[in-house]
Amino acid sequence: MGFFSAVKKIFGGSRQDEVAPPSEAVSAQEPEAGAGPAEPEGAPVSPAKPAPEAAVPRAASVPAETPAPAGTSDISEEDEALTLRLREAEPRLSVWLGIILEGVDSAGDLLWQRLAFLLRALDAPQDEVQNFVDDFRAWLERMEYRHVEEFRSELQYRLALALDLEDEEDERSRLFLKISEGLSRTREQFARRLDTLFADHGELDDAFWEELEELFIMADLGYEPSLELVERLKERARREKVTRAEQARELLLAELEEIFRAPRRISAVNPPEVVLMIGVNGVGKTTTIAKLAHRARMQGKKVMIAAADTFRAAAIEQLQVWAERVGALFHARPAGSDPASVAFEAVDRAVKEGVDVLFVDTAGRLQTKVNLMEELTKIRQVLSKKHSGAPHRSILVLDATTGQNALSQTKLFKEAAGVDELILTKLDGTAKGGVAIAVAMQHHLPITFVGLGEKMEDLRPFNGADYARALLGEPAAGD
Repeated sequence: MGFFSAVKKIFGGSRQDEVAPPSEAVSAQEPEAGAGPAEPEGAPVSPAKPAPEAAVPRAASVPAETPAPAGTSDISEEDEALTLRLREAEPRLSVWLGIILEGVDSAGDLLWQRLAFLLRALDAPQDEVQNFVDDFRAWLERMEYRHVEEFRSELQYRLALALDLEDEEDERSRLFLKISEGLSRTREQFARRLDTLFADHGELDDAFWEELEELFIMADLGYEPSLELVERLKERARREKVTRAEQARELLLAELEEIFRAPRRISAVNPPEVVLMIGVNGVGKTTTIAKLAHRARMQGKKVMIAAADTFRAAAIEQLQVWAERVGALFHARPAGSDPASVAFEAVDRAVKEGVDVLFVDTAGRLQTKVNLMEELTKIRQVLSKKHSGAPHRSILVLDATTGQNALSQTKLFKEAAGVDELILTKLDGTAKGGVAIAVAMQHHLPITFVGLGEKMEDLRPFNGADYARALLGEPAAGD
């Protein structure tokens, strides 16, 4: 039984004859991800394990029934009332958190006690409860946040990751709203023109397809991707015997969902998993690394970040600051060192220190520089010789505001570094949303995450169906 199903079984009913374990006051704290220069953007969750580096709670499998403690007289009236309210509440993280935070205005002992209570009620091990509370309290101190409204969103995000609830309906709804906001500018023009096109045409004739092609080009798909998408839609229309323009919207929605559908792949690796991060300067690569490291830490993994961009001293210093903020190990050499040597040493150290995930940063000079591409190829070769299968993933970070330039970046980096997946950043109001379609369609690469803002929680898993619906101005699935 999955964790969320188990949680529903515990809290799903209005049973008042059983009482969950009481809360125990928790103090202390552990370092964790925070904000910084342009506070960074924030995937499948791995099982709980005692993490060497301040691991965060992974909820263990929850028993069907949580027995009352032997001495129920030890349970305070407040704890018992909280337990009953949680059991009777709708089984959603946002609802549970709302109950736990009632009467809590700022960070303090009451907040730590309530958080520990919630995590223990979900059967998280005591050491993981302690780690989570310690971690979050240290982050609040670094950020100098005091009031609940300043940190509630980050707290819910951390709990969703730690408890494997990111796919919960409430979390997906928040993500859909964020994506819709990010695509608002593209959608204002694209969706409105689509509506006009569908209304002005009756049949799916040549004139309709020509106008649709022009519309795609104006939405930053580019010339060749626009031609390809129109041909795919024509073929789908023939296959499904669709002849009327008003039916074309559903055709387009279905086609976009198919374009964005990520292929299945083997995710198992021989630890440490080595992730090569690539992209030009200015796309948000450094903060994206921090956010990915933050996610991995929240999933109980031991993380290391290696600064193989040795061309800029500032890049090394900035990455070190982020590594400290997210509680990750950091490996670097002085500016000007050989990048491949840094990567080699980082893998060696990661193996010796039991690291789960190693993120290797690389230089981001203009993609047209031949020597940079040769350096990336060299790093890949060195990694593969040092650790079998490495790099296990090469992630290209693209700035969603660059439009068609993202296509040329993808082509060149794919040839030099063997790109496995894409992350789109800066999708927060000024993005040229159509480029995601073009990149996914032309290069057949999955988009795994999108950056929707500067906070840690703003790096979220990409959902093709939701993206397509947000781009076309459609409601989220199930609404």
